[in-house]
Amino acid sequence: MIVVSDTTPLIGLASIGRLELLLELFGEVYIPQAVYDETVIRGHEEGIAKQAVSSADWIRVVEAQDRLAVDVLLDEMDLGEVETIILAKEMNADWVLMDERKGRRKLSQLNIPKIGTIGILLKAKQLGLIPTLKPEIERLQKSGFGIAQAIVGEVLNQTGE
Repeated sequence: MIVVSDTTPLIGLASIGRLELLLELFGEVYIPQAVYDETVIRGHEEGIAKQAVSSADWIRVVEAQDRLAVDVLLDEMDLGEVETIILAKEMNADWVLMDERKGRRKLSQLNIPKIGTIGILLKAKQLGLIPTLKPEIERLQKSGFGIAQAIVGEVLNQTGE
């Protein structure tokens, strides 16, 4: 399975000590150089994510090759999202981990399956990797991760929490 991740799911999961869920769910995770730079090089606001991502030997940094496509999409999104989408297309990814609305819309247009941070936690709960979802979501929210209340309610309703 080929999984490419954007920055936000890495930072969100690392901030609550759950980055390893990606390894358990997907095995290797690929990130473009821009996502590595956002998370590790310039990731000063999230020291936890910086440490967790840089030390995860199952996260592989791969350079997106189609620079023209990257430049074209930069009008719509930031570099991390754009490189994530281009790399996913180049690698024929099975999944893209992304939360940003514009990026998710572009992935839908390209018919590339996507899952966000809350979806990852939901899948982990369904597979028994975490016992309950509500405390994880609350910790995410306390760390400054923005989640629409409608989504929180819907997901907790699905799990009966």
